[in-house]
Amino acid sequence: MVLRAEENAADKEEDAKAPPSAIEGEDYYFEGPLMVFTEPFLLRRGICCESGCRHCPYGFSKNSS
Repeated sequence: MVLRAEENAADKEEDAKAPPSAIEGEDYYFEGPLMVFTEPFLLRRGICCESGCRHCPYGFSKNSS
């Protein structure tokens, strides 16, 4: 039983690290087959993924690396 409680605590900790839910049209949109995240969503996410996002609020650019 203790193991189960530890698993639940680990699940809750992992959920806290998950990115916020995204709403189509507000947080992202599709451009052809690509999903493009908006700047407000990326700011809420709180970290730069260094993927070269079009609306990156953190100043990362694949071309400058």
